[in-house]
Amino acid sequence: MKELLLTPTEIRHQIWKELGRATQDRHHAWRTPVFSTVNSKGLINARTVVLRQADVDAEKLQIYTDARSCKVDELQLQPNALFVFWSPRLRWQLRIRVLTSVFTEGPELEGLRERVKQSASARDYLTSAAPGTPLSPNENAINLNEEPIPHFALINASVLEIDWLELSSAGHRRARVTANDWEWLTP
Repeated sequence: MKELLLTPTEIRHQIWKELGRATQDRHHAWRTPVFSTVNSKGLINARTVVLRQADVDAEKLQIYTDARSCKVDELQLQPNALFVFWSPRLRWQLRIRVLTSVFTEGPELEGLRERVKQSASARDYLTSAAPGTPLSPNENAINLNEEPIPHFALINASVLEIDWLELSSAGHRRARVTANDWEWLTP
């Protein structure tokens, strides 16, 4: 049986549909992509993050973080970053190049802080020390006396380019996708 090949328009639509599903489905493979930044020494830092929003109309992705994390400092120095997504079900890899904005205060955070405060994720922002700080064996990283989620930050990521790769027994396909363009590439 011949495999049905999607058109560029269908692929673009499916990418954003799956990104949207990943923000709602905790078991979706794209829920936890790798997010890469560059530190002040020019070295790449990569870590797994949780995709919180995918806005197809604005072509933006959102993640949350502790405002004291190294990724916040790195993005303030170099706002370009990269997400890597892999879906075994689709056999698709996405490398999404983005330009980020970090919000640690302001109206963008008010509704989000309230929502996060009601979730189990609130504990992630209650630590008395910044992420990655060494703890002594008897030290507790959670300080429950602090005001709720004082170290919460929002990272908005405007999509600049998507490098899409499909692995298939019928032949791999790859393309570069931007807001206004589509270009087939050698896999």
